[in-house]
Amino acid sequence: MTHPAAPETDHGAPSVPSVSSDQHLQCPPLEMLRFDDAGLIPAIAQDWLDGAVLMVAWMNRFSLEQTVATGEAHYWSRSRQELWHKGAVSGHRQRVRQLRYDCDQDVLLLTVEQVGDVACHTGARSCFYGYGADPSHGGPQAPKPPTDAVSELYQLIVQRRQHPEAGSYTNALFRGGDNRILKKIGEESAELVMACKDDDANAISGEAADVLYHMLVALAHHGVAWRQVLLELAKRRHQPRPS
Repeated sequence: MTHPAAPETDHGAPSVPSVSSDQHLQCPPLEMLRFDDAGLIPAIAQDWLDGAVLMVAWMNRFSLEQTVATGEAHYWSRSRQELWHKGAVSGHRQRVRQLRYDCDQDVLLLTVEQVGDVACHTGARSCFYGYGADPSHGGPQAPKPPTDAVSELYQLIVQRRQHPEAGSYTNALFRGGDNRILKKIGEESAELVMACKDDDANAISGEAADVLYHMLVALAHHGVAWRQVLLELAKRRHQPRPS
């Protein structure tokens, strides 16, 4: 039986930098997974850096084996009844970094590098952009999916820069430019040092939050994405460091 790649309708996208992993993709024993009566199991694709849920699809034994063999996500299209190599047409491939299963062994979690940062066929980053009574039609301007707290804070800071609000402390920092922003980073860093010297856990966490916030403002001021910092940290995990 042949399994041709399924066509896709999502838009073309450039590739994104990949960070090599020192882990080999491992497949859980198929006999321990609980496939449904149709031989399928749901698979959740999650961004490997910020934890955003990108999409949910279905896998069968063959697509799971193909995913492990190639390192790229392969799903099973229920509507077309054929193998679906995610991004084979659009270029929005998913490089799978890790496979996990849940406590009941009936759901898979794929930690992926989403090429082009677009997982949805509408052109949205994630298929999960709808909320409230008025559904969105997706696309590049669709609401972003929930992520980790720092990534969401950075996005809020960027929004403040693009759409200033009266009385906003963040906008006051932007108006002050590097002189004000960098001065605050220095002040908050000194306060963090003193909190550490005092071994005060509550003060340390508070001052660390202040340092991080002002650092994010500096990144946004210079047009450096928080994700770029995450990529750099991930890259360093797999590089030998000087002694």
